[in-house]
Amino acid sequence: MNKPQNTFCGQVQRREFLKDIGGGFASLGLTGMLAQDGFFQSQATAQEMAKFVNPLAPKEPHYKGKAKSVIFLFMYGGPSHVDTFDHKPKLYPLDGKTIDVKTFGRGGKRNKSRVVGPKWKFNKYGECGKEVSDLFPNVATCVDDIAFVHSMTADSPIHGSAMLMMNAGQVLSGHPSIGSWVNYGLGSVNENLPGYVVMLDKTGGPISGAKNWSSGYMPASYQGTVLRSQGTPILDLENANGMSKTEQRTLLDHLRNINEGHLSERYDNTNLAARVASYELAYKMQSSAPEAVDLDREPDHIKKLYGIDGSKTEDFGRKCLLARRLVERGVRFVQIYSGGNHNDANWDAHGDLVKNHTYHAGNTDKAIAGLLKDLKQQGLLDETLVVWGGEFGRQPTAEYAKGTGRDHNSYGFTMWMAGGGIKGGISVGETDELGSAAVVDRFHVKRLHSTILHLLGLDPNALSYFYGGLDRRLVGVEGAEPIEQLLA
Repeated sequence: MNKPQNTFCGQVQRREFLKDIGGGFASLGLTGMLAQDGFFQSQATAQEMAKFVNPLAPKEPHYKGKAKSVIFLFMYGGPSHVDTFDHKPKLYPLDGKTIDVKTFGRGGKRNKSRVVGPKWKFNKYGECGKEVSDLFPNVATCVDDIAFVHSMTADSPIHGSAMLMMNAGQVLSGHPSIGSWVNYGLGSVNENLPGYVVMLDKTGGPISGAKNWSSGYMPASYQGTVLRSQGTPILDLENANGMSKTEQRTLLDHLRNINEGHLSERYDNTNLAARVASYELAYKMQSSAPEAVDLDREPDHIKKLYGIDGSKTEDFGRKCLLARRLVERGVRFVQIYSGGNHNDANWDAHGDLVKNHTYHAGNTDKAIAGLLKDLKQQGLLDETLVVWGGEFGRQPTAEYAKGTGRDHNSYGFTMWMAGGGIKGGISVGETDELGSAAVVDRFHVKRLHSTILHLLGLDPNALSYFYGGLDRRLVGVEGAEPIEQLLA
């Protein structure tokens, strides 16, 4: 990607243009199509506006990537790696004993704590013989397509800052999320749908809310659009009561004519240009978005594969099936949250670990396996990168004097990836024998982000956005390399 220049079109500083262009329709994160399909009736206006870049126009990658889209399954709250995919047999006999072990979580830094032994059995699956806990019997059948990273590390054991780091590479708010970076680097291939979609848990969004899918200092056109898997897919997208399609089209044409008059007098009014273009995109989405979320078009055996026929699995299953339909239609980045931000509605198991993880794994296991199998049988897995994980893991020890809960752990935890150029059936990195910290091939979150960008054909150390006097990057100004062991 070319480094931004100091001026743009001989008129406006590029930074000012990119800042201004995101002003319209920010709630949808949509702008673009500034001079397409005869949009501007005035030839002079079209010629002038053509000088401005369409932020969401498809762009050439730095090199040919293996993946075209990403589906990020975010287990909000921090699932316990030692109870799911990182088998630690030496923990079982230590259950209830107080031992010397250094930890750092919500309860602060400690040198001695009570061990909570794993609460589920592990069994070997697949040709690779990967050990997976009884919490995920369905995902376990897909291990030969999955690469597990058991040595992830992050900078914060606190939910808010850890969420921002996993989503945007920084512990402070105000930075673009990874989906925004993907949209910025590649653009959108479907002008009727947003390039970056977020689906929240039915109990609500995560801590910090929209900061997790914000475009930060980039234009609002790159931010995530919250999509609902049932009912109206995007809030405030429908017509006012009683307004027909014809009346709406007449109204939009009238507004367009008036706005074009203003643009012909001052074509550098990018806020107005973005707003007009986003009206048109919203108009197109009124027909395309409902079609994309219409799961009635799917056969019954596919719905059953995702668990849509079950009361526990129906909600997350709908979201996973919708994610497949969206990437089929060219959406670049889809993020699905398991867990909302209140009470025990997420994976944050400080008290009753068994109740918490049984509930959340039971809601998601079948849908996740269904997604992987469906993508594979549809021929989409090779070009769709699936990522699973939370903002951190859990400690092998308890935070409280009583109970089976675990405190937060950012020193070592598990993430996994499948499809989109990933080498399946492998595990890389290790935590110590208790699972308290990564000790072999420690990989920071930035290395995960670097791997995702690389598989999409984007050089993580070249993809930059000039802001505040620096060429900013998702992986930081210091850069980060992909995890080579994961690449097929």
